Amino acid sequence: MINVEVTRNSNENSTSLIRRFTKRMQGSGVLPRVRSIRYNKRSPSKFLSKKKTIKKIENRAKYEELLKLGKVVERTRRRR
Repeated sequence: MINVEVTRNSNENSTSLIRRFTKRMQGSGVLPRVRSIRYNKRSPSKFLSKKKTIKKIENRAKYEELLKLGKVVERTRRRR
C-alpha cells in the first residue's frame, strides 16, 4: 500500500492541510481499493477444499452405516 504523507507549510492553516491530505488520499486510490476488498472472503485453497470434501464423504459413510445398524433415526425434510 502507498503511504500518503503531507507536511505543513509555514503559513498554512489546519483546514487547508486536511483538505490537501484528503485530495492526496483520493488521488492515490487507497480508499477505493480498501472499500472494494472490505467484505470479500478469500477463496479456500485446493488442499482445504479437498480435505473438506473427504471429511464430508467420510461422515456420510458413517451416517449410512449407523442408519443400516438402526442406531440413527433417518432424517426427514420438512415441506412447506
